[in-house]
Amino acid sequence: MNKCIFCQIVDKNIKADIVYEDKNIVAFRDINPQAPVHILVIPKKHISSIMSLQEEDEKYIGYIYRVCKEIAKKENVSKTGFRLVVNTGKDAGQEVQHLHFHFLAGRKLNWPPG
Repeated sequence: MNKCIFCQIVDKNIKADIVYEDKNIVAFRDINPQAPVHILVIPKKHISSIMSLQEEDEKYIGYIYRVCKEIAKKENVSKTGFRLVVNTGKDAGQEVQHLHFHFLAGRKLNWPPG
């Protein structure tokens, strides 16, 4: 089975502009940014989507939010604000079957989003 593109980034087989990394999480700039700051935050463990989360995976979710707080500070958007988006499934626009959070910032983000 071929590894998904995000797993290949985790394994360093595909280059990415990494802004944060530790033993559980990697965050990198989106190659097709939808905002001046568009970072994808993923668990290193392959989890296909929210619908694939298992009890042992719950630790990643709160941790990802804490990492996003640090990214906001590093990207100088902690005071102006940011948006986190998780697309789940085809109709929601999930293109890569690896749980990922879109960290969007750097401009006024309209509501509703789409």
